[in-house]
Amino acid sequence: MVKNTAIRKSRRIIKSIAGILLALVIIAMSSVSVFAAGDVSSAIQNTWTSAQTQIKSVVNNVVFPVIDMILAILFFVKLATAYMDYRKHGQFEFAAPAILFGCLVFALTAPMYIWTVLS
Repeated sequence: MVKNTAIRKSRRIIKSIAGILLALVIIAMSSVSVFAAGDVSSAIQNTWTSAQTQIKSVVNNVVFPVIDMILAILFFVKLATAYMDYRKHGQFEFAAPAILFGCLVFALTAPMYIWTVLS
């Protein structure tokens, strides 16, 4: 019996050491040294100018419509639940629908001015 417990303890220690070593090897392999050679800001500006039209088209045609749709659905759902609460309790809560409506208006009008702010 004493031998079995000693063997179990040694196996646990070996497994824990192996796990720690495996974690250290994975960390060492996944860490990459990054050295900035030269002017980093000009590299970022050159990348932005070369990809600007693609980024604008994706954001205007995909990102903003998705955000608008989500906000519109949330607005109408919150408006319906606020109306149901009004019918139940007799008091209409304006805060949440007003905030969602403001966010929806902001998101709908953002493509007209967001690129002048960022450029």
